[in-house]
Amino acid sequence: MITKALIRNTLDSLPDNVTMEQVIEHLIFLDKVQKGMDDSDNGRVNTVEEAKQKLNKWLK
Repeated sequence: MITKALIRNTLDSLPDNVTMEQVIEHLIFLDKVQKGMDDSDNGRVNTVEEAKQKLNKWLK
């Protein structure tokens, strides 16, 4: 989860001419990165072999 403090820091680090769309995209990106890090910290990851098996379904 993105904290209010992280949102504030993010807004402060963006240029003054940033659009609302860019802000939203950046916050969505940060949220996805945080969720991935949380998954990794909690062992919710795939081995290389598991990833290959899952990707094979998509690459056929």
